[in-house]
Amino acid sequence: MTAGAPAIELRDVTRSFPGPPEVQALKGVSVSIADGEYVSITGPSGSGKSTMLNILGLLDRPTVGEYWLGGVLSSSLDEDARAAVRARHLGFVFQAFHLMSRRNVLENVLLPMLYNGTPRTEREPRARAALERVGLGHRIDFLPGTLSGGERQRVAVARAVASRPRVLLADEPTGNLDQTTSAEIMALFEELHADGLTLVVITHDRDVARRASRRIRLADGRVSEPG
Repeated sequence: MTAGAPAIELRDVTRSFPGPPEVQALKGVSVSIADGEYVSITGPSGSGKSTMLNILGLLDRPTVGEYWLGGVLSSSLDEDARAAVRARHLGFVFQAFHLMSRRNVLENVLLPMLYNGTPRTEREPRARAALERVGLGHRIDFLPGTLSGGERQRVAVARAVASRPRVLLADEPTGNLDQTTSAEIMALFEELHADGLTLVVITHDRDVARRASRRIRLADGRVSEPG
């Protein structure tokens, strides 16, 4: 990653899916997100939010245009390099948590570090520190099924940040949570952002979106600001 470069930059990105008829999920989208920004991306169903997330997360590629991640042109990376960059520089938090039900909390947080180059001696201390940070240091031996929804999302956040990513991508992170628990998770995100983490939250919830310092709205595959 290049020092001083935007954390994320989309340049005239279009993503098309073959038909018939052909569908353009994103249409000439240009967005730049600086290191340390906190951005929310909103829009109705079908507006292109999920497509944008997949491109930002290196899970998909633009049909046309360029995606620069930390000053690196993503199209210049082969599949192995894309996987390595995704593991080392991006963290993900999803609505459905995606925890492994037969592994305890600590093991769930440790697992991504087995594949992203984190030195063996650093893995468990980082996992424990991340769980303490999200208020779950006392739950490390619990299985996900014994936790509340809010606790499971906190485990997912700990898993995402334990690897010290450059960017955290959150997809509807409060979608399965009640209002009080949602507020707690968003407060946690704000603490992480205050520590310097670049945060991109995709949400349909206006209250969640308003907590970001900058809002982007997608509609019919096109972007506008403010949301």
